[in-house]
Amino acid sequence: MDITLWDFMALAAAAALVGFAKTAVSGANTVSLAVFAAVLPARESTGVLLPILITGDVLAVLTYRRHAHWPTLWRLFPAVAAGVVVGTLFLVWADDEAVRTSIGAILLLMAAITVWRRRAVRDEEPPGSAGHGERLKAHSYGVLGGFTTMVANAGGPVMSLYLLSAGFRKLSFLGTSAWFFLIVNTSKVPFSAGLGLIDGHSLLLDAELALFVLPGALIGKVCVARINQRLFEQLVIAATVLGGLELLLR
Repeated sequence: MDITLWDFMALAAAAALVGFAKTAVSGANTVSLAVFAAVLPARESTGVLLPILITGDVLAVLTYRRHAHWPTLWRLFPAVAAGVVVGTLFLVWADDEAVRTSIGAILLLMAAITVWRRRAVRDEEPPGSAGHGERLKAHSYGVLGGFTTMVANAGGPVMSLYLLSAGFRKLSFLGTSAWFFLIVNTSKVPFSAGLGLIDGHSLLLDAELALFVLPGALIGKVCVARINQRLFEQLVIAATVLGGLELLLR
């Protein structure tokens, strides 16, 4: 991959943000996604970003492994698997322009969902777990999350919406999210490798960028108890919208 020093610095900052997002604000990865898709060919960027995300997932699991809610995870996995398969079939068909446009549209959709999520959480109490409605919601979010994470590594906002609507508190939210994405992202590796999105060249770049994930994760761990969540979400939404528009209008 022919990248300049400035390109590498942008990717390194995005990798650090992955670590921060995994241990502090799930869903902020959309900013990293926009950076990777802007610096690299959009289709290939998903393969380069995936090992970086897995590195962040490992660090998040080591930090919050005891706080996961496994019944919720088992409820989600079948629908997520279906979404990953649909996303893989889409990537077989899609060229770079279609993937770039799809990523841009997904980013804008995720920004809209996040805005709706924040208003919903503010205006009404999140429902608890349980019956048929909860299972239907888990299936719906699971399929969308599986598709978006396979096509654009953009499942974070979808799953954040689901976990918050289910009434998860901060630590259980982060623990459940950490295990969810470690398992899902790891399961995507054979699909991405089969599509040619992960190869020796991309892994060499990943080996360099992974070094920046750790400091980001450590900063996130320190900040998670002190961070002004509302302001940060507003910044993430603004950056996501700008990233999505840049990809759509390029």
